[in-house]
Amino acid sequence: MVRITIYQKETGDLTGFDAAGHAGYAESGEDIVCAAVSALVINCVNSVELLTDATFTSSEDEESGTVVFRLKEQNEYAQLFLKSFLLGISQIEETCEDFVEVIVKEVSGHDEYESSVLCS
Repeated sequence: MVRITIYQKETGDLTGFDAAGHAGYAESGEDIVCAAVSALVINCVNSVELLTDATFTSSEDEESGTVVFRLKEQNEYAQLFLKSFLLGISQIEETCEDFVEVIVKEVSGHDEYESSVLCS
């Protein structure tokens, strides 16, 4: 199962996300659920990087299917991309609930992140 944890401030601003796991819908290379999730994750990170001046950190581990993304500062356009990501990933969860889980976790600041994935 793919687990996506979205971090959201009390104000509604999104501050980042963790994506971990493999959908298990089909064999590697044939898994359309994993491909859809991956496309949204990659598009979100690339959009923030290439289309905004927001600063962020990200890391990935292809083998475990892990991506960790954190905004360092709030940015109007980065918010748009993160909210679009949340919309898309939530719609995938609705139709593929056995393979995708989305969790929205409230945080008050960057120090409160308890990453849902372990990265080395």
